[in-house]
Amino acid sequence: MFNELGLSTKVLSAVEAAGYTRPTPIQAAAIPHALEKRDVLGLAQTGTGKTASFVLPMLSLLERGRARARMPRTLILEPTRELAAQVAESFDKYGVNHKLTVALLIGGVSFDEQSRKVDRGADVVIATPGRLLDHLERGKLLLQQIEILVIDEADRMLDMGFIPDIERICKLLPITRQTLFFSATMPKEIQSLVDRFLHNPVRVEVSPPSSTAETVEQRFVRSGETPKDKRATLRRLLKAEDELTNGIIFCNRKRDIGTLFRSLERHGFSVGALHGDMDQRSRMATLDGFKNNKITLLVASDVAARGLDIPKVSHVFNYDVPHNAEDYVHRIGRTGRAGRSGKAFTISTPMDKKLVAAIESMIKRSVTWLEEGEAAEAAPAESRPRRNERRDSRRDHAARESAAPAEAKAAAPAPAKPVENAKPAESAKPAERPAERARPQPEASTRPHESKGGGEGRRNRGRRGEPDEPRVAFKDTPYVPAFLRRPIEPRRPLKSSAAAD
Repeated sequence: MFNELGLSTKVLSAVEAAGYTRPTPIQAAAIPHALEKRDVLGLAQTGTGKTASFVLPMLSLLERGRARARMPRTLILEPTRELAAQVAESFDKYGVNHKLTVALLIGGVSFDEQSRKVDRGADVVIATPGRLLDHLERGKLLLQQIEILVIDEADRMLDMGFIPDIERICKLLPITRQTLFFSATMPKEIQSLVDRFLHNPVRVEVSPPSSTAETVEQRFVRSGETPKDKRATLRRLLKAEDELTNGIIFCNRKRDIGTLFRSLERHGFSVGALHGDMDQRSRMATLDGFKNNKITLLVASDVAARGLDIPKVSHVFNYDVPHNAEDYVHRIGRTGRAGRSGKAFTISTPMDKKLVAAIESMIKRSVTWLEEGEAAEAAPAESRPRRNERRDSRRDHAARESAAPAEAKAAAPAPAKPVENAKPAESAKPAERPAERARPQPEASTRPHESKGGGEGRRNRGRRGEPDEPRVAFKDTPYVPAFLRRPIEPRRPLKSSAAAD
């Protein structure tokens, strides 16, 4: 029970008002150590309530004291704007009995409004690294009074290239701070960085790292390689799921999100799009529409794969197999949250064999292929050769047309044998006239570029060897150009320079 973890009375009443009675394993293991002001390294699969694991103890610790102008007391770093906004909502829900000022410093919104809130004094600053550094560089924020530092989704923060920014921020923080590190996965490559950020941490691990929830039914579906095949496979999956209430469709590339969004919209699906290039207002409006069931399907990038707490997501569809195997855990973790059941489908092409093998190696078990996968693959495969079939049919038609005259000639009756003393038929060739017999035949052309047959000389021009007709020199032909018939004047001797002087 929550009352056994050491939380304050105000926090317990807020938790009870929110409808929670029993903490999750990660909350039960991490909250007591956080209340003791120890560094905590929390590892748990996504959807197990890691956000409340640091929000609830922070509220209890911040009941005493107030923040000064431009000098916040706690700092929470998030990799994306959506996660930062979600943590801010958690403070509003659980901190209803507290008079704490929370500043949300993220990109895409007014910088001056954020600066005014920090100037009045913020107890809690929730920020993305880029916008936080903007405030620090302008002198709008000081970090000398930070008591608690939280790095949420730590592996994602490091994978997204925030390592230099985190190092700069940590150098500005006091040494005697408390650091809380929470993540669903913890690769070995960042263990050295964890050792630098945390001091003698308590490792809380309630489930194996990089593991998936048992409440999620996972299936892989075979599909053709072309985008058209994959879109057709996805539509078949969407129509086949009767229990689909809402779902998230993940793509690897942003341009595929727009294409898939327009395709599903044309086919009559209730769909929205979410990716990092959208402005913040559009992103929040789309996310709110999905949370409020105004949108059934959300086509998104990995921006929506980390830590977003969207209740009752029934299905997750991986339109693309993620390049990073750990992203698979985060993606399918959007469903089956808080003990609910969910389904996850991953569309795989023959080119994704290595990516599927990497996922199997990470989750330490073989993936399950959908039984209807072979049929799903056969339909697009049958539709691909239509263009070739049309081309082959045209070839067969042309061959039949060319063979028709020959067949007609072969089927025609043989001509009757001529009868002696019979008159010639009217269609026979008439006898030559006397004028035609008397007309002399033209002689072969004597020009070098002409030959018998017209085109034969052009084909033989420039080849080695003798042409079909003998070549004739200019002296033996009457066609001598005029410039060759002009007399040649004798050349005058040039005067030397000495004679000219």
